[in-house]
Amino acid sequence: MSFTVAIIGRPNVGKSTIFNRLIGKRLAIVDDQPGVTRDRREGEGRVGDLTFRLFDTAGLEDADNESLEGRMRQQTEAAVAEADAVLFVIDARAGVTPLDDHFARWLRREKQKVILVANKCEGKAGKPGLYESFGLGLGDPVPLSAEHGEGLSELYDALSAYAPESAHDDYSDFDDDGEVVDDIIEESPDGAVTWRDAKAPDTIRLAIVGRPNVGKSTFVNALLGEDRMLTGPEAGITRDAIESDWEFEGQPFKLFDTAGLRRRSKVTKRLEYLSGEDTRRAIQFAHVVVLMLDASTMLEKQDLTIARMVVEEGRALVIAANKWDIVENREKALGHLRDRLQTSLPQVKGIPYITISAERGRNLDKLLHSIVQTYDTWNRRVSTSRLNRWLADMTGQHPPPLAKGRRIKLRYMTQIKTRPPTFAAFVSQPTELPEAYIRYLVNGLRESFQLTAVPIRFYLRGSKNPYVNDD
Repeated sequence: MSFTVAIIGRPNVGKSTIFNRLIGKRLAIVDDQPGVTRDRREGEGRVGDLTFRLFDTAGLEDADNESLEGRMRQQTEAAVAEADAVLFVIDARAGVTPLDDHFARWLRREKQKVILVANKCEGKAGKPGLYESFGLGLGDPVPLSAEHGEGLSELYDALSAYAPESAHDDYSDFDDDGEVVDDIIEESPDGAVTWRDAKAPDTIRLAIVGRPNVGKSTFVNALLGEDRMLTGPEAGITRDAIESDWEFEGQPFKLFDTAGLRRRSKVTKRLEYLSGEDTRRAIQFAHVVVLMLDASTMLEKQDLTIARMVVEEGRALVIAANKWDIVENREKALGHLRDRLQTSLPQVKGIPYITISAERGRNLDKLLHSIVQTYDTWNRRVSTSRLNRWLADMTGQHPPPLAKGRRIKLRYMTQIKTRPPTFAAFVSQPTELPEAYIRYLVNGLRESFQLTAVPIRFYLRGSKNPYVNDD
């Protein structure tokens, strides 16, 4: 998108509500508590036929540069510098405050294209604040109620005055029949299939998760090559799952920096609960999840809880042991990591683990290559003919047991989906097939078709294969 818009204003004026309204999704966390948003959140905004890149920013506060609030303000200033136009938001019900006036003067000095938005203008309560906003010297205000969707036509007119013609949708994503272009499938000679997005081919959605203060935001900043995410010694700085577009060796990525996850029993504040739910949604949305560990305290109970959550969601999992540069006994630390993976995550064998230092930029390329390889495995499809030749070999080497005096028959097998690899076997007595024999088949799938490091779904069906003679 050639047109970028940043939403700025003091805390609790409704910036995130406007952001959610314009992107058409509830991505940004919204709460009555001021200062919820800390990082720049990016999304694709739309008003009518106008599409644009949209930044949600932290509330503007006049604070020391070294403080958390000061670092948040610097992130907002960076968004303003990058934007083609700025939505400066005030709370019409509260009226113009000294802080509003302070930052309005700053915007006038920046000589930025500014659209003044008087939010919360529903009803009569916002009228006095709307009239006051004329005195800010930023032009005529746009009366808006983001919560109720009022005033969007006026906002469209204001944005259109600054937007280039290319920002207006030409509907190029539709085919000749008016249908949206769907996903395509590419098949390789060996029978493996990879699903690819027609609009953004090969884009990997990568979520970085872990406990608070393990270095997730530092890692994302190291990849992006800029201080895109807010970092610092304070635990729990990140609250939203922040999305960033990035590319590695020609491979497009969508990176999701997430809030740290603590045990549910320790979460007492509503805001931390909302942040945790945002992280869980990021996991559900991701293709690959990097579980970031503090190498000095690897795979604690909460780390394993997060890992199991990722596996249960069917996402591909890669482990990154961060802060490796400060670990003294590295052999002992690696031994502990391997042991914990084998004993506590037996359902997914071969999970890759990479030792890194995000702050020093060490081993990041190695981690990224592992992510791409794991993503390819997660997308792998095995042809039905190969599966059934394999099934015949497996049952020949180790036949299924007897049940009720009759041999259980595995008649037919097929892969029903990818992401993760999911298989269905048609069995004469599905309820009688022991778990041990199912594990034998799943382990065989991993070994024979190189399906290590990803979850495998395996279902039994009782339906009879019509192409097999039961005699």
